[in-house]
Amino acid sequence: MEISRRDFFKYSGATLAALMAADLGFDTTPAKAQANELKIKFARATPSICPYCSVGCGILVHARDGKVINTEGDSDHPINHGSLCSKGAAVFEVAHNPRRLTRPLYRAPGGDRWEEKDWDWVLDRIATNVKKTRDAGFIESEKGLPVNRAENIACLGGAALDNEECYLLYKEMRSLGIVYLEHQARV
Repeated sequence: MEISRRDFFKYSGATLAALMAADLGFDTTPAKAQANELKIKFARATPSICPYCSVGCGILVHARDGKVINTEGDSDHPINHGSLCSKGAAVFEVAHNPRRLTRPLYRAPGGDRWEEKDWDWVLDRIATNVKKTRDAGFIESEKGLPVNRAENIACLGGAALDNEECYLLYKEMRSLGIVYLEHQARV
């Protein structure tokens, strides 16, 4: 079938007129108003960072009544400008996964099962173990010189930490005498 230029304009005009005529007689205002009611309308947006890799893409987390209802890329973020990879786009599932752990689990040495514990108990246990390990390997002096270091503990930072958090972590570890400090910055 061969269509001339004149026939193309005739058919296009007829199609446009039919579409416009089909819209006459229908009030689309309620439908448009409902389309503008987004589920995040009354939600509070909190900027965050994607937890998956070391790129540091910005994410907006929308919460209402203490529950995450939406996550999306932060268009004002200088790294990703609102775009996210497939893992970052699915970060909503971190908050809404039925298999997500919400309480700390503890398995005693030699134990065969995990027990739910309270956060206070877990943090006290971690502090006790760190203190015991530090004291067991603390070196006060070497060759008559004070060194005050613990060589039996190491600290590994993470890419999700910002400069201020890294600084505080570094200072805390140095105050314990830990000399083996490493940080996985942007890869």
